[in-house]
Amino acid sequence: MSAHCQLTGARPGFGNRISHSHRRTSRRFDPNIQRKRYWLPSEGRHVRLTLSARGVKTVDILGIEAAVARIRARGGKV
Repeated sequence: MSAHCQLTGARPGFGNRISHSHRRTSRRFDPNIQRKRYWLPSEGRHVRLTLSARGVKTVDILGIEAAVARIRARGGKV
C-alpha cells in the first residue's frame, strides 16, 4: 500500500535520523494511513478509501459526498 492520502495528498516526508554521536542516516516520516470503508448513498455502494488520520477527520466534517467529489476533482479514482 502506498503511503499517501487520497483526499489530502499527504505523502511521506524525508529527513535524517541523528544518532547520539551525531551521525546522520536517512529516514522516512510516513503519514498515519488508514483504509476506511464508507457508504456512498448517491451511488448505492460502499467505497474504500486510503486516508490519513487528518483525511478521516476531513470526511467527518465535509461528508462523504463532498470528499469523494474532491478526490475526483484531483483526478483520483474512487
